[in-house]
Amino acid sequence: MTITETRRLWTSNFALYFTARIVSMLGDMMIPVAMSVAVLGLGYGVVGVGLALGAWMGAFALFVVFGGVFADRFHPLPLMIGADAVRCAVQVGLAAYLWLGHPPLWFIVGASLLGGIATAMFQPGLTSMVPQVATDAQQANGVLRISQGLATMLGPALAGVLVATTTVAWAFLVDAATFAISGICLLLLKLPRFEVTDTATTWQNLRAGWHEFRSRSWLWTVILIWWVLGVLVWGPIHPLGAASIIEVHGTAAFGYAEAAFGAGSIVGGLIAIKLRPARPLFGGAIAMFLFPLMPLGAALVPAVPLLYALYAVSGLGWAFWGVQWATTVQTQIPQDRLNRVAAYEVAGSILAVPLGQVLAGPASALFGIHPLLFVAAIAGTGCAIALVATTPIRRLTRV
Repeated sequence: MTITETRRLWTSNFALYFTARIVSMLGDMMIPVAMSVAVLGLGYGVVGVGLALGAWMGAFALFVVFGGVFADRFHPLPLMIGADAVRCAVQVGLAAYLWLGHPPLWFIVGASLLGGIATAMFQPGLTSMVPQVATDAQQANGVLRISQGLATMLGPALAGVLVATTTVAWAFLVDAATFAISGICLLLLKLPRFEVTDTATTWQNLRAGWHEFRSRSWLWTVILIWWVLGVLVWGPIHPLGAASIIEVHGTAAFGYAEAAFGAGSIVGGLIAIKLRPARPLFGGAIAMFLFPLMPLGAALVPAVPLLYALYAVSGLGWAFWGVQWATTVQTQIPQDRLNRVAAYEVAGSILAVPLGQVLAGPASALFGIHPLLFVAAIAGTGCAIALVATTPIRRLTRV
């Protein structure tokens, strides 16, 4: 990126949005580590971890389509600011209860549900706000993917250090601070006044968004593949990976492994800024062959340096795909329908994850943790093959 391009990108609005996004993502990335350690430490086991994480993800997946409708009809900014306020309050409540006593599992699951709903209101704006604060979507998405990689690297590491050196309650309190900072940055954005002209009902908007979604075969085909990835890989990887790595190398190592994934994501984002394949989803699909190294590392639990290396290379592939996917969605779909379509895309991508998280505990009791992680690595490879082999994905050209 040249100096001139950098100056064009880094306007005050983009800087504020960038800061909000990286700190809110930092908070999101702290949650799985902090929640896993807290629930395991309270004696609720892998089943408890799956229920807590599955509640957050399930609520998010079920409500994100409504977040997309509200964002298109009104504006994503107030939704995002309100969501940050709620998420901040939820994390403060969890920290307070952990300091005061022994929170029951129902309280933790309820807090996760509320946090998931708030994040569902926040998420659609992440896609539609990019064209409003940046002039080059590819550059912006590359930089934002790097920021996401930084957050993915620092969030779990910070949570791991906090739970290892202080208490898990401090991890939740620091998490709350990230959402407060994000909300303040979004509040300071200066955007054109948004006039509400849409008189359609919520149901009509949902139907219109669904029509836009299903009319693009490349879009819904990826989501179908993501269902397999969600149930067999993304769902089990946190509860099973946490149990596997913590048993062998300890709590901090799990946080640092997640941080290594984030470090790889930074490299993947940097590559994606410069490398712009003419067929973006096909190029991203090739990179996805690196992603199964994360569940493979969690299954094998090798020496710490190799474990971190496997997680890092996996993160590189995931980030490169992510930039190609985000840019494709933002440039292929009309701006006035982007929030709704993005909400269906996110819901479809995520909905299978809580199912995988909830099933992880009972399945691990039947089949064992390590065999399930090997299955996750095989399934990840199969999903990469499916992406490359599917014609609408392989042939879609850059706008």
